[in-house]
Amino acid sequence: MLQIKKIQSTDTYSVRHPVLRKGKAIETCKFDHDEAVSTVHFGAFLDEKLIGVVSLFEKSNSAFEDKKQFQLRGMAILEEYQKKGIGEKLIIFLENHVNASDRNAVIWLNARESAFKFYEKLNYSVTGNIFDIQDIGKHYLMFKRLES
Repeated sequence: MLQIKKIQSTDTYSVRHPVLRKGKAIETCKFDHDEAVSTVHFGAFLDEKLIGVVSLFEKSNSAFEDKKQFQLRGMAILEEYQKKGIGEKLIIFLENHVNASDRNAVIWLNARESAFKFYEKLNYSVTGNIFDIQDIGKHYLMFKRLES
């Protein structure tokens, strides 16, 4: 049975590394603001094995005027568990977490080109043009407004 719960930032590395930073040093799995008081990390566990992670940062982006803004970052599911609905469940859990305390917030992210359709299916919209993040690849700025 799938269980989603809060985890420590360092717990995310075991999934971030093979999925998001494959072939790079493990230190590249540590993101700015991972340890901020307002940051929260969630893990998806199957039979007590961590198979998916996502992080949520309270962070503003000048592309949005919303008062409350959160950046979704580090979304990753181990390859053998992808395309089974686990990522969608993690995102819905994260959105419910935000909605419980910060109604009328915007969640934004830099979506890899390969993940664009995944977020689009979850009603995230694109703003602006595709852009390149050095050493990682093409990304879209995507967002979703959570309203009460």
